[in-house]
Amino acid sequence: MAHKPNLEQRIVDAALDLAEEVGWEGLRLRRVAERLHVPLAEVLSHYRDLDAVADAWFRRAWAAMLAPPPEGFAALPAEERIHIVMMRWFDALAEHRRVTGEMLSAKIYPSHPHHWVPLVFNLSRTIQWLREAAILDAKGRRRQMEEVGLTWLFAATVALWLSDGSPGQARTRDFLHRRLADCDRLMVRIWGADTPPAATPGPTG
Repeated sequence: MAHKPNLEQRIVDAALDLAEEVGWEGLRLRRVAERLHVPLAEVLSHYRDLDAVADAWFRRAWAAMLAPPPEGFAALPAEERIHIVMMRWFDALAEHRRVTGEMLSAKIYPSHPHHWVPLVFNLSRTIQWLREAAILDAKGRRRQMEEVGLTWLFAATVALWLSDGSPGQARTRDFLHRRLADCDRLMVRIWGADTPPAATPGPTG
């Protein structure tokens, strides 16, 4: 039996579908309520405003990142694990890439300073969840460097992804592969070619 989306999910889906028609800036929650044939107050009981709807959309990407990994994932090199996890984020949002870009633009709009701090914290949380999902367990200065590097890489990849119309997001995947290889070479120069514990397969049998 197919899973039936609850109202929270349906609100997000309806908002995205309408935004594809009128743009995120032109979207109004009353139109979402009309599309779903529910009172506007019912929408308010789940989402305080459109920014909260956008946050719910981005939480779906977090959930995609944290889905169970494929078999043998822990034995892969760190850069491959990062690529898999990060692309899950982009793949989860790809169906509404243009609207996602409009959501991000609304969050950094000069007249919306109340959105800036939450956006920074959400970026930080995204990187922390990325590290968890990619099994990155470095400590101390190495962890700090990883966090800075991953934050830069994620932001740069988002900027490219927003205009990536290639089949299967091939440009984004290739860009991410190349930048991760560059980062890996840099880490080897700084820390040596030791294999991090997270990339070492556990005992079998």
